[in-house]
Amino acid sequence: MEGASETEREFTLVARKPRFGLPTACPHCLPVFIYLKLAKIPFRLGFNLTFPDSGGVIESLKEDGIVDLDLELRSVPEFISSKAMISSWLEEAIIYELWLGSDGTSAHNIYYADLPWPVGKLLYLKQIRSVKQRLGITKDNAERREAEIYRRAKIVYEALSTMLGEGYFFFGRPSSLDAFFLGHALFTLQALPEASLLRNRFLEHGNLVRYAEKHKSECLEAVSSSSSDMHFPPSSSASAPREGPSHWSSKPKSKPKREKTEEEKTFRKRAKCFLAAQFTAVLLFITIMRRSDDNELDLDDDDGDLDYD
Repeated sequence: MEGASETEREFTLVARKPRFGLPTACPHCLPVFIYLKLAKIPFRLGFNLTFPDSGGVIESLKEDGIVDLDLELRSVPEFISSKAMISSWLEEAIIYELWLGSDGTSAHNIYYADLPWPVGKLLYLKQIRSVKQRLGITKDNAERREAEIYRRAKIVYEALSTMLGEGYFFFGRPSSLDAFFLGHALFTLQALPEASLLRNRFLEHGNLVRYAEKHKSECLEAVSSSSSDMHFPPSSSASAPREGPSHWSSKPKSKPKREKTEEEKTFRKRAKCFLAAQFTAVLLFITIMRRSDDNELDLDDDDGDLDYD
């Protein structure tokens, strides 16, 4: 968040780009967006692929005396425990779904869609290894940890469903609990695939679904079809030549081709060899990473984790 002045502040929330009909597809940025909407704080969205600045924003707003939706709830045990479950067990479930519990399509669209394929693929594989390390998943305990993650998510959904009932907010007024859970709920419903186990677990609780739908139109600005979320297919003129009419013959006379010098021929040959070597190196690197992942090599805790934001 960036402030303009003490008298008339203009804030900017730096986040990842919109996708899936959400104003930002980042599962960490979305709750901050919703918190600002619930607090009715005017702000603009700025998009950054590398450093979305959402970490600690809500706490900063409280500490700076700008807005604190939790002022009367800080000592309420149910509020504290519910927030803790969302920020731990549900966050764990989202991370698992994005990187390990699905085919990776959602994660690719959020984090790597704008990167060249080799770079995106390498970062994706590296992040999978990092997620396994963060969640404590190994080849020996993978099934047990998966069952545990979904079991915990089910417990949280059941507890929150009971607490909410048919209320409009969890504690009768907007709070950071609503912001965090709405961010999780809308991301789960719109960003995860229909076959997602977590999404289907969420759909079992009708009141939670209604709660998310009721607040969706109020908290989320519609993402227009002209936004950066659109995926433009390659133009037909670039992907394949168009067939002209049968009498098409009016081609301009081509200029005679200049004979390439021996130096130019050598340069082109070297350039092709260099590109081939680079491509081969990328394939070898991907193969090695896959094999090492299968063998569950022990990694140091400091082995280059990527920022989830």
